[in-house]
Amino acid sequence: MFHNFHILSLSSYAFNLFFASAGMLSSLVMFFKFGLYELFIFTLFSVLFISFAWGKDIAMEGLSGYHNFFVMDGFKFGVILFVFSEFMFFFCIFWTFFDAALVPVHELGETWSPFGMHLVNPFGVPLLNTIILLSSGVTVTWAHHNLLSNKSCTTSMVLTCLLAAYFTGIQLMEYMEASFSIADGVFGSIFYLSTGFHGIHVLCGGLFLAFNFLRLLKNHFNYNHHLGLEFAILYWHFVDVVWLFLFVFVYWWSY
Repeated sequence: MFHNFHILSLSSYAFNLFFASAGMLSSLVMFFKFGLYELFIFTLFSVLFISFAWGKDIAMEGLSGYHNFFVMDGFKFGVILFVFSEFMFFFCIFWTFFDAALVPVHELGETWSPFGMHLVNPFGVPLLNTIILLSSGVTVTWAHHNLLSNKSCTTSMVLTCLLAAYFTGIQLMEYMEASFSIADGVFGSIFYLSTGFHGIHVLCGGLFLAFNFLRLLKNHFNYNHHLGLEFAILYWHFVDVVWLFLFVFVYWWSY
């Protein structure tokens, strides 16, 4: 390319992703209200499929030489804004949590957490999940270090993806064994809202890492050019930090 601008071709991905995301949000409300999960699963996989196809086209743009250093700077700025928006999203959730926890209302017995609720022991499954997620942060950093050193990072990337899947499975098991639901007062709502959205972020982050791992196997990256993998690593570390706050306040402090 002989210019410093990212000229986009006509694409329906943004249009399709918008409607798939709107459908996922609507189906999520239906799931909370009526327990209908089939439509939510369908729209979730629709969002993931469209994102995968869109990411494939962006990867092919980069391999075709459309992404020079000026375009990559624009990508970096966009990812920073995206991570900041995610930070503000979880900031709002924690704001709601502390508003309810620090000044509990009379209906909750003026104490936090509410009486009569058997909460999840933070030193059981949540502690195991913390170890799993921190271990995945170590393995993904190991992968990045090996790539910068022009060494193979296949083993560390496989371990990271497996740990991400393991975390998701353990989280689902915790939900199935919990003695309270999202309808059990403000604590149940905040608990499932915060940990549930974090779980969705873990799922998306794990799939993002798996997508970049496939690109790594196809030799799309080298020690000097691996911007997509760096974005996935940055997002994964953000997910790690959010979980630490969830473990300390939602699990441990509330217990």
